[in-house]
Amino acid sequence: MSVALFIITIIAAYLLGSIPSSVWYGIGYFGIDVRKHGSGNAGATNTFRVLGKRAGTIVMLIDVLKGWTATCLASLLFYMSVIGETELLLFKILFGVIAIFGHIFPVFVGFKGGKGIATLLGMVLAIHPELAAVCITIFILTLLASHYVSLSSILSTLAFPVLSWVGMFGHPEPLLVVFGFIMFVLVVLTHQKNIVRLLRGNENRVNIFPKTNRA
Repeated sequence: MSVALFIITIIAAYLLGSIPSSVWYGIGYFGIDVRKHGSGNAGATNTFRVLGKRAGTIVMLIDVLKGWTATCLASLLFYMSVIGETELLLFKILFGVIAIFGHIFPVFVGFKGGKGIATLLGMVLAIHPELAAVCITIFILTLLASHYVSLSSILSTLAFPVLSWVGMFGHPEPLLVVFGFIMFVLVVLTHQKNIVRLLRGNENRVNIFPKTNRA
């Protein structure tokens, strides 16, 4: 691969990740900057909290698509015969990580973005959809049991490298395991305040099935 093409694809992955879906959607359709409300985070969870389920779902899907598309840039290079099959996983991880970095530090809104969970999910879906499905299941079950998005995100992220390590879907791929544990550390670092609130018992809960008043 030429240096120029490598730089172009890296920039493309970063710009895809940098798309501030929650900020642009909130301002464009509601006239509300989600960074000035709720937790102040420019992510899907705070969008759910501030703008509601429909807006939160749209933002989450866009963020997932960002990670998936950026990661699939590697597949595009593979089909163009720019990289070989042995390099495919490495480049998928590289482009996906760059997209997550872009989501956390987006150039379009002053390098202050979200925590990257939805973008990470999109990346994992592009790399290993079966394992991603298991992690999504763990996230949903944890959320239903605890109502904590942060705890659900941390546990489902940890599940990826652990299940890869034990060979749940065949022989473990060392690169995938290492990547998974690095991503888990990154998620823990971006959720430090949430972890403190969890330990103190005052973390924000998500009311998944809000009660309705009946006359």
